[in-house]
Amino acid sequence: MKSPFISTLIVAAVTASAAAGEWASFRGPNGDGISTAKNVPVEWGPNRNIKWKAPLPDRGNGSPIVSRDRVFVTCATDAGKNRHLFAFDRQTGKELWVKTVEAAPEPMIHSTNDHAPSTPAADGKRVVVWHGSAGLYCYDYDGKELWSKDLGTFRHIWGFASSPVFYGETILLNCGPGERTFVTALDAASGETIWKTDEPGGDSGEGGTGQSRGKYVGSWSTPMVVKINGEDQIIVSMPTRVVAYEPKSGSVIWTCSGLGNLPKGELVYTSPIIGDGYGVAMGGFNGPAIGFKLGGSGDMTATNQLWRESQGIPQRIGSGVMVEGVVYMANAGPGTVQCIDPATGKDLWRDRLPGGDHWGSIVFADGRLYVTNQQGTTHVFKPNRERLELITSNRLGEPSNSTPAVVDGSIFIRTFKNLYCIEQQTIAAK
Repeated sequence: MKSPFISTLIVAAVTASAAAGEWASFRGPNGDGISTAKNVPVEWGPNRNIKWKAPLPDRGNGSPIVSRDRVFVTCATDAGKNRHLFAFDRQTGKELWVKTVEAAPEPMIHSTNDHAPSTPAADGKRVVVWHGSAGLYCYDYDGKELWSKDLGTFRHIWGFASSPVFYGETILLNCGPGERTFVTALDAASGETIWKTDEPGGDSGEGGTGQSRGKYVGSWSTPMVVKINGEDQIIVSMPTRVVAYEPKSGSVIWTCSGLGNLPKGELVYTSPIIGDGYGVAMGGFNGPAIGFKLGGSGDMTATNQLWRESQGIPQRIGSGVMVEGVVYMANAGPGTVQCIDPATGKDLWRDRLPGGDHWGSIVFADGRLYVTNQQGTTHVFKPNRERLELITSNRLGEPSNSTPAVVDGSIFIRTFKNLYCIEQQTIAAK
């Protein structure tokens, strides 16, 4: 499906050093959930096609990333007092190092979230990790701390989860949720703030003094970098609107409203889905979804919003993916999967995958779609506009709220107990 509206291209958020063969940030190198890997495994289980598994000391909702010969993943222990970044050898699963930050107790956090919900990001030289109120930390690949940045305290009853991304020599981060909510750009070499743009209307959800006076408000969306008519723009889903920022200054270029404003609150857990000239943003806690054209200047709601879905909406936490002009989305409650026309918002089909709900995001790799549910089962299905075409369901038997990393014929999956490397195992002929 070719868009008549605008020329749009997803821009790799990482630097040129993160070439093919890396999955160095949340939802992959372009932040869109699409992998260029080939020979990706289709079937696995606890005793099949497991190249290695490495134990983790506690649960975590953050996803693994892969850069050069390292796999990085976050974890928190001691009820969040100690927050860790682990580095594992990509080929063997050997733990190479762990860096720990001691954090003050969080005011509140929902039991379904944890203190390691953010995915790290890497650029081939540095790896950064956001520990919420404990700060943003940058290390080299040997674990040497290069710098840290105190971004302030973030109070929200459901915790934090947005992930940093590299954009050249800049690090982008959606900081929040809470009464303090802002998007910022930091110098990757020093951690110095380049710009900071506040988003109005934040709230902790604790009945505080924010504009929404204790309503559920927050964005956990990770920024995407998109090229629109030849110019890079940073796209973030905020509690009530989608915002496009100018990368050098942080100034707001355009907005499109329509998220939030339901009795349950103004909440966004997912990252935007961009492609073929369209954008789709989805609210959380049964909040509305919108489709929109890209570009313009100022408030573009009246001209750019294509549709708004506000009735009978499932819970949405993980992010969808756009493949061949349609959106595939796996939901968190009920555990359905949808194929959606981004131009109209209409379901081309909606069906139920076996097993539980999905907190992880969908990944497209080697012509197939992969999504892991909360029971640690990864469903593999074909892109198909007509119906759900399930290929197989792969059970690890351990809970997971994370998104797979798919690179060079390997799948890396983080459960509450282990980090797995899955590869197609060859059996020598006898």
